Amino acid sequence: MKGRGKQKGLKVILWLMGICTVGYILGPPLHWHLSDTLAVTLSSSSYCATCHCDCSSLPLLSLPRGLNNNSFTDCMKNDPEVSEEMEKSFKGLLSEEVGLKEAEALRDQQRADVALLEAKKMASQYQKDADKCNAGMGTCEEARESAESTLEAHLRLSAMWELRARQRGWKESMARSLLLK
Repeated sequence: MKGRGKQKGLKVILWLMGICTVGYILGPPLHWHLSDTLAVTLSSSSYCATCHCDCSSLPLLSLPRGLNNNSFTDCMKNDPEVSEEMEKSFKGLLSEEVGLKEAEALRDQQRADVALLEAKKMASQYQKDADKCNAGMGTCEEARESAESTLEAHLRLSAMWELRARQRGWKESMARSLLLK
């Protein structure tokens, strides 16, 4: 009995932990989605009358009584001259940023061109060194082959003279005794 009760308690705890984990993972996105939906619903259902104020006659720092900062900025939003000025300012900022990006891209391209030129110079120098090395190796190989053929010729000649000397009675022991004297 005790074992079954512990198993049921453990299952309940695991289920609760699973539900809490799911709530922890899905809760914030669900909350933000519902908040956005609610905000859109409330803003579309509420009717805001257009501002009928003359923004050009109002100084920026001294606002009339009852006109707070929000309504003043709302008034500027509805003014076509202000909107046009803001649009010009925005276009100017965008064109300035595009110009800066173009200048930066041009500098990057110039740096890349310089680096490419340097890499080509280094590759050319390495190729020249490799050609010199290959030419030197060819010369060394020719000299080695020539030395080998000369050595083989000398060994044949030496063997021939040794054979003739042995045929005429030469012995190695006689040569040693002559060398030691």
